[in-house]
Amino acid sequence: MPSPFHFIPNKSFSTYNPLKDGQFNHLPIIIDKFLSLLQGSSKNLNWVKSIHAQVITNSLSNDQFVATKLVKAYSDLGSLEAARYVFDQFLQPKGLLCNAMLGGYLQNGQHRETLDLFGLMRFLNLEVNSCSCTFALKACASSLNYEMGMDIIRSAVEKGMEKNRFVGSSMISFLVRFDKIGEAQRVFDGMPDRDVVCWNAIIGGYVQAGCFDVAFELFFEMQSSRTKPSPITMTSLIQACGGIGDLKLGKCLHGCVLGLGMGNDILVLTSFVDMYCKIGNMDSARQVFQKMPTRNLVSWNAMISGCVRNGLVGESFDLFHKLVRGGCGFDLATIVSLLLGCSKTANLEIGKILHGCAIRSFDSNLILSTAIVDLYSKCGSLKQATYVFNRMKDRNVITWTAMLVGLAQNGHAEDALTLFAQMQEEGIAANSVTLVSLVHCCSHLGSLKRGRSIHAHVLRSGFAFDVVSMTALVDMYAKCGKINLAERIFSNGSISKDVVLWNSMITGYGMHGHGYQAVSIYHKMMEEGIKPNQTTFLSLLSACSHSKLVEQGISLFYSLERDHNIRPTEKHYACLVDLLSRAGRFKEAQALIEKMPFQPDTAVLEALLSGCRTHKEIDLGIQTADKLLSLDPMNPGIYIMLSNIYGEARRWEKVDYIRSLMRKHGLKKTPGYSLIEVGNQVHAFFAGDDSHPKWEEIHHFLGSLRSAVEASGYVPDTSCVLRDVDEQMKVRLLWGHSERLAIAFGLLTTAAGSLIRITKNLRVCRDCHIVSKYISKIVNRDIIVRDANRFHHFSNGGCSCGDYW
Repeated sequence: MPSPFHFIPNKSFSTYNPLKDGQFNHLPIIIDKFLSLLQGSSKNLNWVKSIHAQVITNSLSNDQFVATKLVKAYSDLGSLEAARYVFDQFLQPKGLLCNAMLGGYLQNGQHRETLDLFGLMRFLNLEVNSCSCTFALKACASSLNYEMGMDIIRSAVEKGMEKNRFVGSSMISFLVRFDKIGEAQRVFDGMPDRDVVCWNAIIGGYVQAGCFDVAFELFFEMQSSRTKPSPITMTSLIQACGGIGDLKLGKCLHGCVLGLGMGNDILVLTSFVDMYCKIGNMDSARQVFQKMPTRNLVSWNAMISGCVRNGLVGESFDLFHKLVRGGCGFDLATIVSLLLGCSKTANLEIGKILHGCAIRSFDSNLILSTAIVDLYSKCGSLKQATYVFNRMKDRNVITWTAMLVGLAQNGHAEDALTLFAQMQEEGIAANSVTLVSLVHCCSHLGSLKRGRSIHAHVLRSGFAFDVVSMTALVDMYAKCGKINLAERIFSNGSISKDVVLWNSMITGYGMHGHGYQAVSIYHKMMEEGIKPNQTTFLSLLSACSHSKLVEQGISLFYSLERDHNIRPTEKHYACLVDLLSRAGRFKEAQALIEKMPFQPDTAVLEALLSGCRTHKEIDLGIQTADKLLSLDPMNPGIYIMLSNIYGEARRWEKVDYIRSLMRKHGLKKTPGYSLIEVGNQVHAFFAGDDSHPKWEEIHHFLGSLRSAVEASGYVPDTSCVLRDVDEQMKVRLLWGHSERLAIAFGLLTTAAGSLIRITKNLRVCRDCHIVSKYISKIVNRDIIVRDANRFHHFSNGGCSCGDYW
């Protein structure tokens, strides 16, 4: 190894050569002089090198005590190469010198070098004492080297070192790092002499394991042993309060901290800021933060991330501006919190600025890159998200999940499932968030086969009884037409008091037209003592609307405030208007709108407009559409609905005018499509679609189906075709509707007698509804169609909706 003394001040030899100046006559005095000089050299590497040169000049380089001090001085300054140079001059270094070198590596984060040196000490039979084991165990914990750590523990136990409080504390810290809290407790129980470090290790371990009650019990035991807690003790307990979410307990602990005289400790105060933010008490968090005598970057980050967590994104950016203006600077954690804030608010513009700032300020980092992928995904910029994702060298399950959720939430369910297959190929195990997102993808596609496959993953991963997973599975099976499987999942989790799970089952019954079952589940909820929320009543009102349970729906609406102290929102009023309009009770619907405690929003008026179209209430429909367009002039759905109303009234000049308005505003109608899963593939069909590889077979088969249904008495309902064309063209257009293409393809490619499942993005038209009933009887096959509103189960010439949808 080259000498580290490439720079030595010119005056160092003449100024600090005690033998040359004749100042000392005895070697011990000389050594003391050098040690004294080294103690004052902690911030000046050149000073230490100068003293080291004098040590060599005065033939003291063989003194291990002096060498130990030199190693410590170099290590404190981060000059490990020079420290190792000093260490390597000794063939048989004593324990003190070895420990200095171990400690130097450890304090500079060189965990591998720490363990390599420790292994060399054991191999050469050099002295390994309690201090050596403590350093090595800390290195194992930091580098997650479980095997070597356990080997060191076994060796320490054999030598009886586990009763030493330093070794014991390190053993406890190591074991809790690997979730071995039981073993850590046994070590703690066997320690005759426990100082505050030992107590901190075991209390922190239980907090890390989420055993907050045990952590507090140990704290009380610590108090009984008359061991004075340190700021680290209190920080662990504050963290436990945040985990419990108990504001009252947190306030009590705050008072305890003040009583212990730690009211100005920056670590403790920062922990309180974090705790209050996690509990959601932002006023207390602000008060603590503002009264802190000094703040470091960790304090600022705690407050910024707390604001983001509680939805106060604007405040988090105000804090960031103050931080930068104050000259404190920022770090990776600051940027990641702000990126999360941009994700929550879909603020792509600011997110891009932060992305650029991160590129200029920091190296590529897994956490940062994941936050950026999440930002672009949540903002709908999938191209940028994919670009960042594909350039990442390392990706963990959180990164994959961020990309996958982004695809799923932006309507790319098929791509999300493909990405999951790639994730599996790379050996990345999915977490609960990944799997729940995939379940939602299958729900969107109506893909029962893949939904069952993801359900199997949920079971194998141990998330089967997780309430969020069960809720997603209930929703998926209901949307895939398997309400019986949804019921089975629900029955397994119905002991849960989670209202979201119950709401999911109510919604499932509603979309299948099982209004009575939905109301029955609601009454069971009440019997179980589960408090309904706003979503419960939205699901119930929707279920009643689709099942023609008008009186029950009205009763439930008025029970909201009367029995449950829940104030009806615009959405609740929209559901009741839909219920009344769908039943043709327009006077009641209009009276309700007039009595609303707020001006009707688009949801309320759209519900009324939909009923007008169903019951051909032309004049009221036109009035309602005009109001809607004044509220939301850029909503293409309103123009389409108004155009359809005019079309059904055969007022073609008005239809042309509405369509010209759409063109003028650059608005386009959402194209209707139908999905069907055959084998492992989901096939999509659009109206008049001739792009499918089996188009000719489908077209030919549709012709034979048409002949069969016409022979059975079918008469086309061409009023569904809202275009000014002749009757023959209208019939032709009807037979090109996407659901008929999907049904024909399903009959051609699936086994005789098997169930056909179709998912349609728009409301099924009256004529397709009639045709589907005929086909189910002619081919003796059950056909399930999920449209934008509900499920239609066609069987033997009938439909589960009772022609009411």
